[in-house]
Amino acid sequence: MNYLSVEGLTKSFGERTLFSDLTFGIDLGQKVAIVAKNGNGKTTLLRCLMEMESYDAGRITYRKDIHVAFMQQTEQLPENVSILDAVFSGEDQQLSIVKEYNDAIEGSDEKRIELAYERMSELQLWDLETRVKQVLSVLKLDNHHQMVGSLSGGQKKRVALAQVLVSNADFLILDEPTNHLDLDMIEWLEEFLSKSSSTILMVTHDRYFLEVVCDTIFELDDQTLYKYKGNFSYYLEKKAERQEQLQSTIEKARNTFKKELDWIRRQPKARGTKQKARVDAFQETKKTASQRIEEDELEIPVKMERLGSKIVELHKVSKSFGDRVILNQFSYAFQRLERMGIVGRNGTGKSTFLNLLQGRIDPDGGKVVIGDTVVFGYYNQDLIKVDENKKVIDVIRDIAEFIPLEKGRQLSAAQFLERFLFDRSMHYQFVHKLSGGEKRRLKLMTVLMSNPNFLILDEPTNDLDIFVLSVLEDYLRSFQGCLIVVSHDRYFMDKMVDHLLVFEGQGEIVDILGNYTDYRKKQQTDQRKERSVSKDIATPVQPVEQLSEKRKLSFKEKEEFKKLEERMEALESEKQHLTAKLSDSTLNGQVIMETGQRLSQVVEQLDLATDRWLELSEYV
Repeated sequence: MNYLSVEGLTKSFGERTLFSDLTFGIDLGQKVAIVAKNGNGKTTLLRCLMEMESYDAGRITYRKDIHVAFMQQTEQLPENVSILDAVFSGEDQQLSIVKEYNDAIEGSDEKRIELAYERMSELQLWDLETRVKQVLSVLKLDNHHQMVGSLSGGQKKRVALAQVLVSNADFLILDEPTNHLDLDMIEWLEEFLSKSSSTILMVTHDRYFLEVVCDTIFELDDQTLYKYKGNFSYYLEKKAERQEQLQSTIEKARNTFKKELDWIRRQPKARGTKQKARVDAFQETKKTASQRIEEDELEIPVKMERLGSKIVELHKVSKSFGDRVILNQFSYAFQRLERMGIVGRNGTGKSTFLNLLQGRIDPDGGKVVIGDTVVFGYYNQDLIKVDENKKVIDVIRDIAEFIPLEKGRQLSAAQFLERFLFDRSMHYQFVHKLSGGEKRRLKLMTVLMSNPNFLILDEPTNDLDIFVLSVLEDYLRSFQGCLIVVSHDRYFMDKMVDHLLVFEGQGEIVDILGNYTDYRKKQQTDQRKERSVSKDIATPVQPVEQLSEKRKLSFKEKEEFKKLEERMEALESEKQHLTAKLSDSTLNGQVIMETGQRLSQVVEQLDLATDRWLELSEYV
């Protein structure tokens, strides 16, 4: 069943064509991602699909009677409403009823509660209300009555995401949904969208997300849309095949071009004496032979100042903001070729730690010692601060005309721009004409151009496309200085770091050997152990890994399995009782609220017990 049909879609800005004659369709249940280099028109394409941007030609048709929800890259939320009102805004009738019920409970209006309660029960909307609370909780939007105008940019982004996720839409269109989410939120969203029955079209640079969630990849390149029926790994494989075929075609055309050029030159100048068909074919061959496949490589052997024996040392450093503790008597000494990743929930102090390292802020106690040879390069989440009317190449030349390379070689500003996928046609563009991702890329270039030997990257993957990330990874693999990466991009972290500092909050910091995937596996193992030692089931549980080796349950596990069956039956019975109780129109508002809360707890406990039962049932 076709949900979206696009025919002949074309969009230009002045002389620059973003895409031309795009034709594609998206069917019920498909999960599609669009990938492209920054500036190629991904966001513009989504805005055209939502009729928020005009286009030059083409036709866009949605299936009748489907509900489409759009999350923009830049949130468009009213400032003078609460988080809850912003999330419930829209035309969805079911959400309106849930909102009325919540407003009635908040206002303790018995008559409104009774009416809203009847409608909730009549339409069976209790699951929807539970989902709303779950989404707000996971996205750390617990203060439902906080005004949108007082939120940070990241919080507003999460409100916009919550608005789309609770909308119960048939078709979700998402522009960079993982930006400004911490790792726990990203993994939850990944699971949520994977299980969702909604049709999805998204733009994202999170490669694990593309791998797990999406079943179709559209690549927007050279004004054309290439379609790949598979996940991110399949796309990379098939793109490589396509480029090999194109390279072969170009080489054949170049050989033919040389022969035809010789024929053209030997013929009389009068056009009428030449074979017109052969001349026309020559022009087509020339066009094909002139093509160049851009290689996403960034091999820049920069000659940097060598680090001394003392790099950066923290001696019993403490830092707090009121009751919030960032560091508590923390000591650490950086070594040569250090490749550290930093992870932790938003607000645990990761950016504060980076500022302390560089001496940008002072500690409350202890001291930070920075070696004499250290040259910091710091890339953070702020947009580049330059004159918007300056040309791209002048931004780089203001730092240096040339970068010194190894063995006495140099790299010019223009060559450096090309290595970062700014082709010659963009060098003399004004900065204000660049897309957000292109500005991020330019800022990253200014950091690397300063030739640092201690590089700090704070969320470098936000708004950088997967092609730039690929060449950045190539550059960092050969980087001979110290590297610190703060990122929510799991794919990037796995490639770049060999150990992690995990900020757990209130000054608790754990140093873990390995990359993000290693850390997450350990965390999941710990969570399984904690879950098995619950109030209701206090029996010790063997790790799942041991179970898979033994292939049979121990006596204690058999007993646990029996108790789980009994517990699941009891929880299911309580769930039915609570659901029936909520249908009682004589209940007052307080009892309704308490019953609803208990129902949420029972559903959660039932899910946990079911997961454990399924684990053990494999070995019965």
